[in-house]
Amino acid sequence: MDSYQQPPVQDGGPGYGYQSQQQMAPVISVKEWMLIMLVMFIPIVNIIMMFVWAFGEGNPSKQNYFKASLIWAAIVLVIYIILFVLFFAAAATTSFS
Repeated sequence: MDSYQQPPVQDGGPGYGYQSQQQMAPVISVKEWMLIMLVMFIPIVNIIMMFVWAFGEGNPSKQNYFKASLIWAAIVLVIYIILFVLFFAAAATTSFS
């Protein structure tokens, strides 16, 4: 269990089965988002940092954002590979006469 969740309250406890006070992840500040965006402009470093922020310890909202970003990047990469293969297969089959 991570530090952002609490175990559910047992029957008979305060809140009748609901958590009386739910601990929430801290809000990511504008300053931190600006720093993240700056890092994402740096080639190669941005890919490495996406994996660090997606699978490392930290804010769950930031982790989910970067996991989703990596999934989209993988989808786009697969589409580019398919288009690349189709383009060069079509170019290779044309006759140069």
